[in-house]
Amino acid sequence: MLTIEVPGNDTLELKHLVLDYNGTVACDGILKENVLSKLQALSSLLQVHVITADTHGSVHNAFLGSGVTIYVIEKSHQDKQKQDYVNHLNAKNCVAVGNGFNDAFMLKEAALGIVVIQEEGCFTKTLMASDLVFSSIVDVLDSLLKPKRLMASLRNA
Repeated sequence: MLTIEVPGNDTLELKHLVLDYNGTVACDGILKENVLSKLQALSSLLQVHVITADTHGSVHNAFLGSGVTIYVIEKSHQDKQKQDYVNHLNAKNCVAVGNGFNDAFMLKEAALGIVVIQEEGCFTKTLMASDLVFSSIVDVLDSLLKPKRLMASLRNA
């Protein structure tokens, strides 16, 4: 478990990291550099999940043998499927990271919703549903590995 004590706000007790794939940890179906090693480091604190429509058909190979839980969603109602997945895990114990239209509900439901704005951009409503914004998935993962970095952005929220 990852505990983040936020001055002037509730303490976050996180058990699950739920990540979108394309646009978040991958671009054009290719896992971004340094992501896998950082997820492996985080796996001692959080159970790591990747939820995706797998547009490029590459998610299973990207995480082969890593211990990351992969969940491929159906083509319709993807936003609801992602929201349901986070709720099934118990949203108050989840940090969720995404960038697209279909990520907004899961970011809003999670105890900590993070949006990343990288090569694919970010859907505006998803940005508004998030708690934090980063310009790099590596920065997101580093902040979870060193959670005191998050305190300034979250305090008195």
